[in-house]
Amino acid sequence: MKFVRFATARHPQGVYGLVGGDGLIEVLRGGLFDAPECTGEVLKEGDIVRYLPPVDPPNILAIGRNYYAHAMETSDHPPAAPLLFIKANTALSAHEANIVLPSAAPTRVDYEAELVAIIGRRAKNVPVEEALDYVFGFTCGNDVSARDCQAGDGQWARAKSFDTFAPMGPYVVTGLDPGDLLVQMRVNGETMQQQSTKDMLFNVPCLVSYLSHSLTLMPGTALYTGTPSGVGIARKPPVLLKPGDVCEVDIAGVGVLRNRVVAEAQADGTCAGTMRLP
Repeated sequence: MKFVRFATARHPQGVYGLVGGDGLIEVLRGGLFDAPECTGEVLKEGDIVRYLPPVDPPNILAIGRNYYAHAMETSDHPPAAPLLFIKANTALSAHEANIVLPSAAPTRVDYEAELVAIIGRRAKNVPVEEALDYVFGFTCGNDVSARDCQAGDGQWARAKSFDTFAPMGPYVVTGLDPGDLLVQMRVNGETMQQQSTKDMLFNVPCLVSYLSHSLTLMPGTALYTGTPSGVGIARKPPVLLKPGDVCEVDIAGVGVLRNRVVAEAQADGTCAGTMRLP
């Protein structure tokens, strides 16, 4: 099944819908984890006023350097175990929403296309062979990263957590085997990343099981599973995001997440000025 969350003139606070093969959306009662119950209202995607993040996650967890080629383009060795970091929930954003280049770090912001697993039920100390039973579905994510902060801070939390740095969507798709899905990033129509999830160092069942032995994964947790090689900072010359760019995360069987890049001054209509950091 393919779920989408959106707002319309009739549903300004947002509602879930079930996307059919014909592109029509059946409006649902309740939330993402409720048994699907159609209201009888049917819409077209053109009726959507605004896409919403497909889930309100209690945590946004992310895995670094989870593809060998990406690990080697950004480091000198792959990690021996899943490399966990956490993105702030306030970074959450949606399909067709803007990625805002922050005034605190405006010039070295990078893209990272990722498959995102959405946890469907409480998971603690889960065996690998049962791990996918705890995954509700999958969506597209862009782990937007401020590389200057990432390099200078000594840890990654701020670099990965600026507002709008966790776009997800537009769909959550259930029933997928995440073992061999093609993950692509296009910037202004040019393919920058293209690799299958079969190349992950630690696959989705491994990640869910490993993390569940350290922390409780609550329903709605969004798990960014790592990005393939081809990130902008590793290119020669580097390809970093600038106002006007359009990022598209395209994952086979899941959908296409699209976001335009703007400067912070453009986002709120005022001059951002210069921030002096201590």
